[in-house]
Amino acid sequence: MITATAVTAALGTLRQLSDEFGTSYPDDTSVDNRYRPRLARRGVEEGGNVDWTTSFYPGMLWLAGQLEPEGDWWTLARAHVPSFVRRIDGHIDVETHDLGFLYTLSLVPAWVHDADPEARRAAVAAADHLLTRVLPAAGIIQAWGDLDNPVERGRAIIDSLMNMPLLYWASATTGDDKYRAAAHRHAAQLRDNIIRDDDTTFHTFYWDPTTGEPLRGDTAQGAADDSTWARGQAWGIYGFMLNFLHTGDETFLASAERCATRFISLLPEDKVPYWDMIFTAADGQERDSSAGAIAVCGLLDLAAATGKSEYREEAMAILDALAATCAGSGEDTTLLPHSVYNKNHDAGVDEGSMWGDYFYLEALLRRENAGWTSYWMARA
Repeated sequence: MITATAVTAALGTLRQLSDEFGTSYPDDTSVDNRYRPRLARRGVEEGGNVDWTTSFYPGMLWLAGQLEPEGDWWTLARAHVPSFVRRIDGHIDVETHDLGFLYTLSLVPAWVHDADPEARRAAVAAADHLLTRVLPAAGIIQAWGDLDNPVERGRAIIDSLMNMPLLYWASATTGDDKYRAAAHRHAAQLRDNIIRDDDTTFHTFYWDPTTGEPLRGDTAQGAADDSTWARGQAWGIYGFMLNFLHTGDETFLASAERCATRFISLLPEDKVPYWDMIFTAADGQERDSSAGAIAVCGLLDLAAATGKSEYREEAMAILDALAATCAGSGEDTTLLPHSVYNKNHDAGVDEGSMWGDYFYLEALLRRENAGWTSYWMARA
């Protein structure tokens, strides 16, 4: 079993990262296991708050405060609140379903811990903006692109399940059920269409935006349209679990269990998944440690909800493997090397990733404090 050494090492690496970046933002993935400043793009300066992964950095700072209460972690996390307020108020790169990732991990904790009214207001504004991406006939929240973009119109992706907690929180904090209703309907559409008969998952799925008819599944980051992209299967475990925990809809619990059982069956013997689960050792392909970290968090929730100890045992085996074979060294600024962002585009291959680091630290916190309530489950 892993020990407190893994937590100490992770917090040491996070300290290096925070010392280096302060209130600016690392890029999505590392280069040689060290993060560089986020590239200037979309009218935002180098190191600025742009794209979908910036909240994982302050998210880790909020987690670190749980692991080391005597530290200054929450002071560091609070320093990021103004950036996320400016981002939604200025409509800076907010045409994305990933507003859930962005605001659940940056501003919702500031409301939970500090009752910060500006954080609450801006997070609700982000939830309001997320609702503008709902396609009423299909009942989905479109993933990417302008809503009139013919290539992207009608597409949702399995990652989007993790964006729904922002909407559930918004309903809880405002008393308005519109957010919850949209999230529940979106998750139900994924439940019914993105899981295949063999319990593997599509990365993305299209609906007719006019009639709402389900059309087809494909992939953007997996090895093939009909393969099992590891991170997507892990999103299915954790994402369906979170939707179950927020709604009590037993069909979401069943969906999470389907995804989990299949994920476990496709793991290699050493418990660290290949970036696509069709691969084996004979294929010479890279691992995706981030998929393992995401799966650990979902499996722990699944174990608690079902009372099945085998899910917790599997989660701990994966976490042990990540800590032993993937965790960063003292020279790195990534907590968890060996993830794959997008092999098809040669992006972030065998590097650290902001999300991998975040979910690894969350998994360590869950192991240290089984009673901790995650920010994904914030109620009001």
